[in-house]
This record gives sequence, C-alpha cells and structure tokens, in this order.
Amino acid sequence: MSGRSERRAPLAVKIVVSGGLGVGKTTFIGAVSEIEPLDTEAAITQVSLGVDSLDGVEGKTTTTVALDFGRITLDASLALYLFGTPGQDRFSFLWDDLVEGAIGTIVLVDTRRIEDCFPALDYFEAQGTPFVLAVNRFDGAERFELAEIREALGVGDEVPVVECDARARASVRDVLGALMDQVIGVRTRGRRPVGV
Repeated sequence: MSGRSERRAPLAVKIVVSGGLGVGKTTFIGAVSEIEPLDTEAAITQVSLGVDSLDGVEGKTTTTVALDFGRITLDASLALYLFGTPGQDRFSFLWDDLVEGAIGTIVLVDTRRIEDCFPALDYFEAQGTPFVLAVNRFDGAERFELAEIREALGVGDEVPVVECDARARASVRDVLGALMDQVIGVRTRGRRPVGV
C-alpha cells in the first residue's frame, strides 16, 4: 500500500463562450460557475460612443473588456473551464489566444441583434472548433422558432441550435450538455466540423 490517495483530479477541458456585445456571455458563465467568476467588466463611457453599438441593449452600462472565466465540475472525471470572449469587434484580436486549446464553443445569439453573432459564427466555423448556437431568450424580445433562426443564420443541421436563459443554471447546463454531445459526435465521426 502506497498510502497515496487514488483520487485523481478531474480532466480539465476548455470551453469558449462567444457572441456579440450584450448577448449574455458574462451572465451565462456566472450562472453556472462553481467558483466566483472572473470578469473584466468596465463601465461603458462616452469614449465608446460611435464605436460600440448599443442598439437594442440601450440599458447596458458595463461591458467585458478582456475575458470572463468560470469553472464547473461535471463529475469526478471532468471539469469545464469556461472562457468568455469580449463582444466588441475591436477586441477580436484576443480571440486567437482565448480559443487556443478549446474543445468547443458556445455562440450566444440575441434575436434582437442577430447580426451581431455573425463575426463569432464566421470565426468559429473557420477555426473548425465544434460549436453550438444558443439563443438567449430575453424578456420581452420577439420569439422565433429555432428553425427560423437556423435559416436566418445559414447554419446546417449539423450545428445544434438550442434556446436558453443565460440567467438560469439548469438552462446553461443544458447548453453545455448539448455542446459536449456535439464535441463527442464530431470526434466520434472523425471528421472536421461544418465550415472547414
């Protein structure tokens, strides 16, 4: 008997959460993280006028200026490390570093500003990283069928499109489960994801 514990640390995998400005990335990570999430929220100031469009999210007073980070342990063998990207195009130079080593991505969609998810969608398709689209249901926002959203974004049936409430832990866990299924499916099929 060695006296050493047979307990092993869970396998850590990296997940990226992306999408446009104000789509709910910080909220999504905060809802599910088992640790105090790291966020880099800063006040939106007059300096960003004319640079960052707040159309549709006029009540937003802060924004992520670097990254968000959180962690959730799924079971004794697997922990997800969640990295949120900033939503502004001017911070897209950070994405390459944030994505390095990620096994999958969640692209959040706000139907009030659906066009804001195109940069993330295009980027992750080009990267070949398995991803899911998660439509964040905002109170008072017009609702669309997921098939309509899929068609509007021009994504194939291979990409899961799910809805969520980024404020609700159970809903966020469901999205993470959909992503893990997608990652396993892509790896099992032994092919690169759509768009590559």
